[in-house]
Amino acid sequence: MTATSITTGGARTDSARTGARTDGARIDGTIAVNPVLRVAPASPAVAAAHFGASLAFHADVSDVAAALAADGDPGFVVLDSRSTESWDQGHVPGAVHLPTALIPEQAEQLLDRAVPVVTYCWGPGCNGATRAALALAELGFQVKEMLGGFEYWAREGLEFETWEGQERRAADPLTAPVGAEDCGC
Repeated sequence: MTATSITTGGARTDSARTGARTDGARIDGTIAVNPVLRVAPASPAVAAAHFGASLAFHADVSDVAAALAADGDPGFVVLDSRSTESWDQGHVPGAVHLPTALIPEQAEQLLDRAVPVVTYCWGPGCNGATRAALALAELGFQVKEMLGGFEYWAREGLEFETWEGQERRAADPLTAPVGAEDCGC
């Protein structure tokens, strides 16, 4: 990757050719802009609105697990939108199994419109939970998507069910802190 610079006229040049300095200023008088700041950050008010809205659409795996582990009704139902074969390999305990393709014809029989739904699929490389959330929202359900999906549920060392029974893997230290109850975020 190369940094770019912006001249007063708005033209961009390659930093390798112009000799960027560590303070961002260049020999030719332009100011270097790295790829992160090429598009300026949003104002604090716009950022607050965006991130607040993001939390209205998404739930973290550890937050879902904590809510399910607490005494009483968590106030939502978890929905696994994957295939039966995927479900059999492992799923969140207590989740409802409803593949995305079957949502239009079966959601009303399996879910209560008054109870928010948290969807998940395999993991961050899969948009099945997003498609399931869209299908449910179009039917009038309140819905959130569980970020990380089943992959991160298992990677965080949380118990899951398979067709053979309960299973738990060691927590991946890249996704969950070793020897701590939560990540603190």
